[in-house]
Amino acid sequence: MGNEHTNVPDHERSHGSPQLSAIVLAAGEGSRMRSERPKPLHRLCGKPMLMYVVESLADVQVERAAIVVGHKGDWVTKKMQEHPHQVEVDFVEQRVQRGTGDATLVGLVGLPDEDDEGDVLVLIGDAPLLRPATIAALVDHHRSTGAAATVLTAVMDDPTGYGRVLRGRDDRVVRIVEQRDASPDELEVREVNTSIYCFRRSLLAPALRRIEPDNSQGEYYLTDVVEVLASAGHPVEALAVADPAETQGINDRLQLAAAEAELRRRTNETLLSSGVTMVDPSAVYIDTTVQVGRDVTLFPGVILQGSTVVGDGTELGPNTRLVDTVVGAECVIEQTTGRNATVGDRSVVGPYASLAPGAEVPADSVTGPFYTAEPGL
Repeated sequence: MGNEHTNVPDHERSHGSPQLSAIVLAAGEGSRMRSERPKPLHRLCGKPMLMYVVESLADVQVERAAIVVGHKGDWVTKKMQEHPHQVEVDFVEQRVQRGTGDATLVGLVGLPDEDDEGDVLVLIGDAPLLRPATIAALVDHHRSTGAAATVLTAVMDDPTGYGRVLRGRDDRVVRIVEQRDASPDELEVREVNTSIYCFRRSLLAPALRRIEPDNSQGEYYLTDVVEVLASAGHPVEALAVADPAETQGINDRLQLAAAEAELRRRTNETLLSSGVTMVDPSAVYIDTTVQVGRDVTLFPGVILQGSTVVGDGTELGPNTRLVDTVVGAECVIEQTTGRNATVGDRSVVGPYASLAPGAEVPADSVTGPFYTAEPGL
């Protein structure tokens, strides 16, 4: 592990931009969720948590992503394959849970050998609030500095529970120490590791092979790669995220609910900016998989889920829940439930209507109170 590449910018390491791949660590059991469902598959706003992590790669040119699965890996693989991906995804199994370092080495096996001279992102599969712009900034910083590794960090008022980022001469990162292994002085450090990295791939595998499970957990820590690289003279950089909450992992149902609330807030903010009116945004619940047209008005108590589509100029609510339902333009629907139904343009539905799966309301229809639509009606 010589240091002949130290401080060499990316454009000098290869012709053009180096290839970029990604490894997503999603092998953990997530026992604190108290569920038979694997943690990466717990749903947020209509999609598995793991999908949001894959979608955080949207602003970078990732050639391929390897998702490392373990606990109920077949279930995770099957469900993830049901969703379209913006990048080519492969699944590899970590048969024995021996830590994040071992999982990353397993992930490297799932990436093509021809990408060896490029860079590789390593992300955790339970951080659904990651923004694509944050990942893009991490890659840009990594390549502009010519670093061997770049750690995405966060500065927290209360860093309890997180690995601390330790810096040395020239403010370079020299080591990451887990809380359970940290000294009292090290516990005073407020800059923490988010478990999200960008590595020069040609250096990552050799460094992983040098780490040892000499810690309180007896596991191979990916964080130890930082010390291996820094000790060999390779530069290790850090980029602090602007919003620490964006990188926090989901470990229990309380954190899952908080992440869902944040994703719904972002969704409503985007819709409001696109021309949707919400009488009370805090009382409107819309999955990230839903499409809403312009000049739509949503009253309190509206819940839109799944593949629901709402046409321009439609008014929904109050107290209306639609799942996988297509609503045309310029409709008025209030106090109605619908699932896998279709409502034609300019229709008036409700109050207290019920649209059964497969039901179709013709265009220009006006229904009365307590209307019930069955398939074929």
